[in-house]
Amino acid sequence: MAKVEPRVPMREQPPKERIKNFNEVPFGYSVEEAQREAARCLQCKNPKCVEGCPVEVNIPAFIKLIREGDFRGAIRKIKETNLLPAICGRVCPQETQCEAHCVLGKKHEPVAIGRLERFVADWEREHGVEMPQCAPPTGKKIAVVGSGPAGLTVASDMAKLGYEVTVFEALHAPGGVLIYGIPEFRLPKAIVRAEVEGLQKMGVKFVYDYPIGRVETIDDLLTRFDAVFIGVGAGAPMFMNIPGENLMGIYSANEYLTRSNLMRAYDFPETDTPIVRGKKVAVIGGGNVAMDSARTALRLGAESVTVVYRRTRKEMPARAEEVHHAEEEGVQFSFLTNPVAYHGDEKGWVREMECIKMRLGEPDASGRPRPIPIEGSNFRIPVDLVIVAIGTRANPVIQQTTPGLEVNRRGYIKVLSEETMATTKRGVFAGGDIVTGAATVISAMGAGRRAARAMHAWLCGELKIW
Repeated sequence: MAKVEPRVPMREQPPKERIKNFNEVPFGYSVEEAQREAARCLQCKNPKCVEGCPVEVNIPAFIKLIREGDFRGAIRKIKETNLLPAICGRVCPQETQCEAHCVLGKKHEPVAIGRLERFVADWEREHGVEMPQCAPPTGKKIAVVGSGPAGLTVASDMAKLGYEVTVFEALHAPGGVLIYGIPEFRLPKAIVRAEVEGLQKMGVKFVYDYPIGRVETIDDLLTRFDAVFIGVGAGAPMFMNIPGENLMGIYSANEYLTRSNLMRAYDFPETDTPIVRGKKVAVIGGGNVAMDSARTALRLGAESVTVVYRRTRKEMPARAEEVHHAEEEGVQFSFLTNPVAYHGDEKGWVREMECIKMRLGEPDASGRPRPIPIEGSNFRIPVDLVIVAIGTRANPVIQQTTPGLEVNRRGYIKVLSEETMATTKRGVFAGGDIVTGAATVISAMGAGRRAARAMHAWLCGELKIW
């Protein structure tokens, strides 16, 4: 076998500089770097990488076009199945999906598929975005509830098929978790806005400040639309329910990141956003949201930020790249540690977090070792801001106002099959976190793609569902 070149690194802002701003951390590939990385692809006859992509991008084909210098052709190839490549190239966990299946990765580093996807998406934005060809109008209308990755995917696919699509968003900006949950330094808001503007050019309408379940119900929508897709995510925060949790200075990660992202806390003092700017910050949790919160707190002026996680680094669900960036920026980690109580001052502000040390036992339902408290190991650490990032659950508003829409015991919407994403209510489909619980952007997009395919077939009379 010929010598394999090492993976082309991506240039980044130095850690000491980037913790002072909210600019994107990686700079992206240059043309020469992208073509050099693309040349590493083996162009397998049976590409396993495609099997690892939830939206089935023809990865070898677009990489071959990059290698040949046909960047327009490369972005066209990606957009055959994915209309959000600039987003996916930045936030998808490629290391556990497409890149995990890369044959080259068995003995060497896998091809940097995500970085190459980002490169061609950014190239297109600089050289002119092409709008996809849309089919003639069908005369039928589709309502999409929620403008996150699942909703945007359904909107784009159905618009291409000739449907009149209206997206209803509860907040004042489109993008769902892409815009309120992911910080600017990981996914610039301009990129999300550009993707939405592309959909608007395709004829998709967006209605903001319009929480379905309050302003209108799903049944109301069904009187005006031929089918409805629910992609509202799972945005209700979870807490630990331990003593002192109602003290001031304790945020859910959802609220903290939303205030920072949508209310522009990062523009302080130009934008006066009501958000606590702690000096001694603790973040509870070990996922990507915890990393985003910790890194945001640093940029908002924290002197020290500690991520508190009840297992070890090995079990952390966060992307390795995000943990690495956090470490580079000075975030500290306290593993095998779990909070048991908060203690405040006479004014009601949190001042200390009481923790207990943990040990790992047998695997639990998640397949990871169960953390077990070590009696008598309690200790306290000083804090003035705590961000709880231990997960989310389904907001029940839509489910409670929609008769016939069945949910599971955790409140997530049931679907009749993962192939159709059809719910138990006629004409209603659902996908993303509101069905699966918290998952990845690309998995939500995959669900949206399957829902759009089934919705189209049902509306055409080619598929019997209910």
